[in-house]
Amino acid sequence: MLIDDGLRFAARGYDFSASMWRRARRGARAVPMQLLWREALFVRGADGVDVFYDDRLVARHGAMPSIVQETLFGHGSVHSLDGDDHRHRKATFVDVAYEDAQVERLTPLLEREWQAELADWIAGGRRSAYDAAVGALGRAITTWAGLPGTAAARTRWSARLAQIVDGFGAPYSPAFLQAQLNRAWSDRHAARLIEAVRAGSLSAPPGTALAEWAWHTNRDGALLTPHLAGVELQNSIRPMVAVARFVAFAAKRLREQPEWRGRIAAETGERGSLVGGPLALAFAQEVRRVSPFVPMLPGWAIADVELDGQRVGKGGRVVLDILGSNTDDESWARPGDFDPERFVGVDDYEALRAFVPHGGAEVRTGHRCPGEKLALAGLSAAIAVLSDPRLTVLPQGLSVNRRRLPTKPSSGAKVRAAGTGGRCPFHG
Repeated sequence: MLIDDGLRFAARGYDFSASMWRRARRGARAVPMQLLWREALFVRGADGVDVFYDDRLVARHGAMPSIVQETLFGHGSVHSLDGDDHRHRKATFVDVAYEDAQVERLTPLLEREWQAELADWIAGGRRSAYDAAVGALGRAITTWAGLPGTAAARTRWSARLAQIVDGFGAPYSPAFLQAQLNRAWSDRHAARLIEAVRAGSLSAPPGTALAEWAWHTNRDGALLTPHLAGVELQNSIRPMVAVARFVAFAAKRLREQPEWRGRIAAETGERGSLVGGPLALAFAQEVRRVSPFVPMLPGWAIADVELDGQRVGKGGRVVLDILGSNTDDESWARPGDFDPERFVGVDDYEALRAFVPHGGAEVRTGHRCPGEKLALAGLSAAIAVLSDPRLTVLPQGLSVNRRRLPTKPSSGAKVRAAGTGGRCPFHG
């Protein structure tokens, strides 16, 4: 503990979690650490999730380093709130994104955009799975949110949002500086949309994210500032764009799992739809379980916290090991195996306490992401497309840098029409 564990995390990236648990006895649920020169407790598994999301023990406000919080989520966003203020604003996110009717509104848009990407690949298109997903998911979610603009404009804003996700985890790097610039542009643009709706010069369809955030009020009845309303508008659409990283991981896994690729292709053909196939959904869940995305989440201990014989005092940090919980030996059978079969027939995935790719606890009262259903719809549609036998995922560029946060297959997973070998059929 002579070296702060924050420095170890910066050096080891996604392998930091495993190095932490080597300090503890086998099966431990908690291990002491020192984070930013402050006492902390690193927790995992169902018990760790329960402790981390117990708002009598742990608060989120101010726990995330501000340089990360304000670049990725935005200043004053719901992610920084606790208690009644959090529950009040979270209720609007639930209305906007979690209700089944909202998912049903998105489904035909995903179908349209992914069919277009499939047709482009078959015609010789050369976008990676990641780049195609940024465009398809971004155009679908911005249309769903009620935002104006041409398809090209939607694609450009989606690329900005994707770059914010790509750059936020590497402070002071060129990618981080670009993310800050894109954040500033997106904040201005979103605030102008809010102002236009309030002024009556832009129509916002009822029930859309644009309408809900334009007229959302705090508990005291006051409208959010245009800037903050725009921040939450972005927090309603950016997570779907971030799913593009899972799409790249899914493409890699589909290349490695030809049997599953065949099963999903058959299912898609039988259903006549890209969205919501049970096998594609199971594959999507397993991709989310094992793919390195958000490695951990910090909180403040607002009371003394004890777990599995370890303790951190009030004022220390509690850190939830996201990846370690999703691959925990005590919570999962054969956690190191990629096996989508474990999710076949599992409808209530929120009941799996150690399954926290988008946060844990209750959606309505806790910090679990209300957009998970939307994310699953978008990812399962991508998996259905990538399973099409007319396409192939190239083997080049599928390595993953586990020290880089966030990460993905280095090429974004190159996709080509089957039989072209990745080369132009006319010019080699």
